[in-house]
Amino acid sequence: MFEKMEFKKIIVSVLFVLMLLLTACNGNVNVNSNTETSGGQSQIQNESSKPNGTTSKPSTEADTLKPNNTSSETLEEIKKNHKDDDNNGRCDKCNESVLVYIDLFAVNDLHGKICDSASQPGVDELTSYFKLMYEKEDNVVVLSSGDMWQGSSESNLTRGHLTTEWMNYIGFESMTVGNHEYDWGSAAIADNAKVAKFPLLAINVYSRDDNKQVDYCQSSVLIERNGIKIGIIGAAGDNYTSIATEMSKDVYFKTGKELTALVKAESEKLKKQGAQIIVYSIHDGYGKSSSGTGMIADDTLKGYYDATLSSGGYVDVVFEAHTHQNYVLKDAYGVYHLQGGGENKGISHVEIAVNAVNLNKRVTEAEFISNTIYSYLGDDPIVEALLKKYENELEISNKLLGRNPSYKSSDDIGRLVAQLYYEAGVERWGNKYQIVLGGGSINTRNPYNLAVGDVTYSQLLSLLPFDNDLALCSIKGSDLQKNFFNRSSYFIYYDEYGQGVKNNIQANKTYYIIADSWSYGWEPNKLTVVEKYDPNVYARDLLAQYILDGRLK
Repeated sequence: MFEKMEFKKIIVSVLFVLMLLLTACNGNVNVNSNTETSGGQSQIQNESSKPNGTTSKPSTEADTLKPNNTSSETLEEIKKNHKDDDNNGRCDKCNESVLVYIDLFAVNDLHGKICDSASQPGVDELTSYFKLMYEKEDNVVVLSSGDMWQGSSESNLTRGHLTTEWMNYIGFESMTVGNHEYDWGSAAIADNAKVAKFPLLAINVYSRDDNKQVDYCQSSVLIERNGIKIGIIGAAGDNYTSIATEMSKDVYFKTGKELTALVKAESEKLKKQGAQIIVYSIHDGYGKSSSGTGMIADDTLKGYYDATLSSGGYVDVVFEAHTHQNYVLKDAYGVYHLQGGGENKGISHVEIAVNAVNLNKRVTEAEFISNTIYSYLGDDPIVEALLKKYENELEISNKLLGRNPSYKSSDDIGRLVAQLYYEAGVERWGNKYQIVLGGGSINTRNPYNLAVGDVTYSQLLSLLPFDNDLALCSIKGSDLQKNFFNRSSYFIYYDEYGQGVKNNIQANKTYYIIADSWSYGWEPNKLTVVEKYDPNVYARDLLAQYILDGRLK
């Protein structure tokens, strides 16, 4: 029977506390008295308590956590044996529940943050949380809204394979392709698609060669939980410009009205195939965080999501990504939009109740689940097993480069990288070209700074994860003035010659600078590549050598 009693969560919580006490007595859990709930958490219905540990038996590396749940009555049997004319969720004759509860969990913008750090837990604790959910709830679905691979040594050095294998272990049903999946080009995505035991989704990514949808992505996937069919549609969102130009020349994104039309058509197709729930997983999102459940007006949705998808009943819930915000918001048509932060700061959860008799449905819970909820759980062994499997690829990540004697902010690192670009360019091409400056759009990632202490290559890769090639570029004086000297958001470095050029720049004269592929690939900068630097040498590698040389002060 699809019964879900009101006191179910209380019973689970009590049992869990007993398990926690038993585990703590065995010395397996560090019991912390901090009972703070998730920062910025927004819910419709709060659980009476959240888990603080797990004693469930670990699965082996080859196993998948996702169970094959069954029930004493099938969906067809409920339709045949029960009636609910008053639509109250209970049989008119026997008063038993006829509701099927579907629990949807979404992970977005993980960026390869697999291992524990000083500031947050890794996915070993998140794995334990999902394991607990699979044991506790009848119909769990886990999906991703993109940007899962790029951003850590564990994922970058394995080109996403380690993260993909973790997702296989969890039992992800789908993964929407995000902009940073393209940081290594289409070939790497296609390669991971072969490793994945779940489909990659992107209804709106098309090949420039034949104007057809890329063959490594599907538009949607149709899954089933206890007779309820769930369609998941994936879209990359309007973030094509957030991809390095050299890595995305072979594809283009359909956005706006074109994307809306694609999603509507796919929704209709899935419904004809029997889908009772339509999930829209889009790698794009609302730009502001929310501390509570709120409403978003139609105009705030423009540019990343068409509200007519809600008004027409084409989608039932939207899982979002890209902006690294955490929120639970409702649009003007009553459809929930959720995003779970980024880099394992949390996940999104929606519970949908489906009436098995008449197939009416409603959202009964929508929440952002902070990592503070699962950070106390025991470590699942999958991470250690995967690190062992890829230890050869990851060997360089633990290399000690030297010591950082003083705190370096994100701006400090940006300025230093610009200097290293300039120095590398002068050393390589200085005898042939007068180089004005080095630098451009240089962005760090989590943790956005370099603390005092020993520095490993892994730390630099997290700070500067982007594989942006270096090149000598030419540029007209007017564009140099506007796009580099006068752009406060860019980090640039120049010596006396560069200062002289800045003071007396000639608009039509050609100058030479050193920039990486993110900056020279952005057409408005109007840079022309003259000659490329050594392949596979990136900002983090120049900084690593700088530290090895003992120059870091």
